Amino acid sequence: MGVRTLKALDAVGNAEELDAVTEPLKRIVQGVPLGPLRGVLQGRPLGHPLHPALVQVPLGAWLSAGVLDLVPGSERAARLLVAVGVVTAAPAAWAGWVDWAEQHEQKMRTGLLHASSIAAAVGLYGASWAARSRGRNGPGRALGFAGLAAVCAGAAIGGHLAYRQAAGANKAEPVPHLVEPGWHSLGHVEEFVTGEGARRTVGEVPVLVVRESDDVFHVLADRCSHSSGPLSQGEVADGCVTCPWHGSVFRLRDGWNVGGPATAPQPVFATRTDTDGNLQARLPDAG
Repeated sequence: MGVRTLKALDAVGNAEELDAVTEPLKRIVQGVPLGPLRGVLQGRPLGHPLHPALVQVPLGAWLSAGVLDLVPGSERAARLLVAVGVVTAAPAAWAGWVDWAEQHEQKMRTGLLHASSIAAAVGLYGASWAARSRGRNGPGRALGFAGLAAVCAGAAIGGHLAYRQAAGANKAEPVPHLVEPGWHSLGHVEEFVTGEGARRTVGEVPVLVVRESDDVFHVLADRCSHSSGPLSQGEVADGCVTCPWHGSVFRLRDGWNVGGPATAPQPVFATRTDTDGNLQARLPDAG
């Protein structure tokens, strides 16, 4: 991308007037009763967002159709691939919308542009399939190449979302690279109230400390893996903590993501109490 394009996309992310559209859409998407399917669409069983994997099918079908449109005698195969792309775009779009509704405002604004480009591509490919089905292969090919241009633009915006705005990335991944080896003191054990979360730091890394009982403590990275929400401000209940920003739920004993939009677990620290009654923590693999 050129500098002007990047600046234009950054401007879209800062365009607050788009909130008049994004906020109602967000409520609609979050209100759809998907049940356990929501977690599947978010990619929790995979450990990363599902949307980028699903989009490979329609993109592959449409790119292949474009190649076949340049090969004489491939009209039937190209028409089939166009149809496959249109049909498989639906589940990819659902996964994308579910992810989109749990992002920060800037990402939601950029995501709206991404979705608009992909919707235009689906419409063009649908028209292309209809034209081809009526034997109008020339207009069908033209519409197909127009759809390919739209989907490439949408893919570029999606790349901006993923790599410049870090949508879907594991925000807790840097923690093991930022914590120095060895034990780190977090304060005297009497500072921590049973059943309540407290924020401390291990070097430059904020952590959540939860005292379960007199001698059982849990220490997790404080910034949520989904969007860096402060877990120390979240609710602690039933052995879990809930992020106050988007509702991701993490198990205290091992950091596993058991609910909400987070697809990656929280880094967990080993704990001990020294002879002076100070709580200490370190990463499990740190010396």
